[in-house]
Amino acid sequence: MPINSINWNLLSNQQIVARLGKEVKRIRLERNLSQAEVAERAGLDRTTVGKLEAGRAATLLTVVQVLRALGKLELLDPFHAEPQPTPYMLVEAQEKYLKKQRKRAGRKKPDVLTPKPKSTW
Repeated sequence: MPINSINWNLLSNQQIVARLGKEVKRIRLERNLSQAEVAERAGLDRTTVGKLEAGRAATLLTVVQVLRALGKLELLDPFHAEPQPTPYMLVEAQEKYLKKQRKRAGRKKPDVLTPKPKSTW
């Protein structure tokens, strides 16, 4: 486990919110932005950004708005993981593909048809 890694399972919900707030503040200061500038970009009040940075409860929408204002929406990438196919799914897909590819030869019909005998009736 890397040194900077946090075991989120050991933290309480309030501790997680506080860590998130500290990280938002760090990113904001790294970009040399004031709370007012971030709030204006996010369409929020400055006090809302201050509350988020202080670790007080914020809505998910507020977090997304602030991340967008900071240009850090890529932090949400881990929430969207493409589902990996299971081995069984791969086998099913291959069988389906092969079923479509296989064509059975039909009964060969003679090129010239023999005339039918005339009825005696």
